[in-house]
Amino acid sequence: MKGPLPKAINLTTQSKPTTPPKFSPIPATQLIKFYTDKGLLKEARDVFDETLERDVVTWTAMIAGYVSHGHHEHAWAMFVDMIKVGQGPNAFTISSVLKACKGMGCGQRGALAHGLAVKNGVDGSMHVGNALLDVYATCGGSMDNACMVFDGILARTAITWTTMIAGYTRRGDGYAGIQTFRRMLQEGVELNPFSCSIAVRACASVGSLILGQQIHSAACKYGFEFNLPVANSLVDMYCRCMCLPEAKQYFDEMHRRDLITWNTLIAGFERNGSHESLQLFSQMGSQDLDPNCFTFTSVASACANLAVLNCGKQVHGAIIRRGFSRNLALANALLDMYSKCGSIGDSCRIFNEMPQKDLLSWTSMMIGYGTHGYGREAIELFDQMVGSGIQPDRVVFMGVLSACSHTGLVNEGLKYFASMGIDYHIVPDQEIYGCIVDMLSRAGRVTEAYNLIERMPFEADESVWGALLGACKVHRNMDLGRLAAEKILDLRPKGAGTYVILSNIYAADGKWGEFAATRRSMRGLGCRKEAGRSWIEMRNQVCSFVVGERTSPHLDIVYEALEMLNRNMKLLQCESDSNCLLHDLEEGI
Repeated sequence: MKGPLPKAINLTTQSKPTTPPKFSPIPATQLIKFYTDKGLLKEARDVFDETLERDVVTWTAMIAGYVSHGHHEHAWAMFVDMIKVGQGPNAFTISSVLKACKGMGCGQRGALAHGLAVKNGVDGSMHVGNALLDVYATCGGSMDNACMVFDGILARTAITWTTMIAGYTRRGDGYAGIQTFRRMLQEGVELNPFSCSIAVRACASVGSLILGQQIHSAACKYGFEFNLPVANSLVDMYCRCMCLPEAKQYFDEMHRRDLITWNTLIAGFERNGSHESLQLFSQMGSQDLDPNCFTFTSVASACANLAVLNCGKQVHGAIIRRGFSRNLALANALLDMYSKCGSIGDSCRIFNEMPQKDLLSWTSMMIGYGTHGYGREAIELFDQMVGSGIQPDRVVFMGVLSACSHTGLVNEGLKYFASMGIDYHIVPDQEIYGCIVDMLSRAGRVTEAYNLIERMPFEADESVWGALLGACKVHRNMDLGRLAAEKILDLRPKGAGTYVILSNIYAADGKWGEFAATRRSMRGLGCRKEAGRSWIEMRNQVCSFVVGERTSPHLDIVYEALEMLNRNMKLLQCESDSNCLLHDLEEGI
């Protein structure tokens, strides 16, 4: 063949070969592939449009080119045009189009492509079957269609099984993913890094440590325990199963780590409330790795959990320097961090400066207002959110009701509680009822709170009865307090905190016989109230302590400050309510 076309096909350094005005399908297809491999989609499309006669291979080359560069809508539009002109697809066309359907997240278009595959007799192809399985597992409303396709595939490969396991795991059904993995092994399919990584993720999603460890052992046996995706999944699995020492040990043993590895371990320690997440972030800076938005989200959350404001501000500065300040997830994390660190003004500033807000943004700001005693502002924010067209969900109502509870806005809280069902058709759950009980109890309406518990459409759990018990302690309602305590002890017989509160109710009312009997019962069951730990940030260092501690290096300063506070309280004629505190400290309980 003479002319510029052969030269164009053999070019590797030039970006734009000479294109003849009209040519036949075979050289056109070669040229389309050349252009799409180079990322020159416009030039590829020009060649396609100039082709005199297009066969199925020409159409498929152009569709596959669009898919390979993420232009899924263009690929689908070209597929539609192909069908309109009467050109039937082959197996490669269908598999490419199905990848586009997955990329668009459109299961309906995948179903249409499935129908055309059946019509044209290519649904039995292994490539088509796996692509169909991937679309249904990723985009379908359920796994039913994926299961139907899976059952119809006679020669299942490791890709087939891995796709199925991944589909279940992505949908939160880790147990079904694990069962599918077991079936895969039972049918003699050899373990590979991809199926191993997905199976470990399934174990992590359901907290199955034993099976996760078994897969870890199998990975060691097959020699890919340090395959990076497998290793990252194992670190995540140990973190989610709350085995942080094991996760850190495996992390230290890894020959190679990437940003995902570091992010996984930092997030794992953050979820478990450990300050080591901040130490890991500091170490990561010396590894020539640039943190991304996911890294900063975990670190900001760690600062929030530990209430370390100065550290949080430094993280915020690093986010701004890297140009991540407009990232929605990061803005939400910073908003929550400032709120939990006591800087509600900074939370409000971030909220107001956010270019876009989602439901989490509004909810976090409402909860922040409520926690800091700004109930009216939380209510105004709720009304503003509804006015902007965002529909509240159960979590949003939890936020505004909690704000009403903390600030004594009982009537307003009851109004929103009624509005849930009437205006938004949201059925209150146990947590919502617990919040209303807490709100009524804080306001001293203890009997009303008990009546609400009696009218609940389900049995109250420990948190609901606990809210009532705490109110009975404050308002010295011995009868209801005893009833609430009995209900809690029925649910959790060895709950030391319940015995302590009940005994203090008796003590406050002068019922010393009942007080002594309750404490004897507590000792007889071997219950001990877990000591609460407090921490404070001083000079960029987090200092923690528990009641009665005598080993802290800063102990003299702490007691000196307490003595100063006591003197000031006496000067201001403040009376401290120490009755219950003294009884809580008795015998170190």
